[in-house]
Amino acid sequence: MPGAGHHAGAPCPRTGPPHLWRDAMNLQEKFPRALWVRLFVYLVVGHVLAAFIYLLFEVGANSQ
Repeated sequence: MPGAGHHAGAPCPRTGPPHLWRDAMNLQEKFPRALWVRLFVYLVVGHVLAAFIYLLFEVGANSQ
């Protein structure tokens, strides 16, 4: 049944004007934090990978 549970002709609750300033504040608060967390994870993983490769070269050089 199309429109079941929804009154015909009633406006959808999400069709009103967007709250631009509130959305901008949410974006300003959440996006930079997520970006910093991702950057931190990438830096840690990158340094761990670089240390592992360095360790492989050191072990390889000492085995000869």
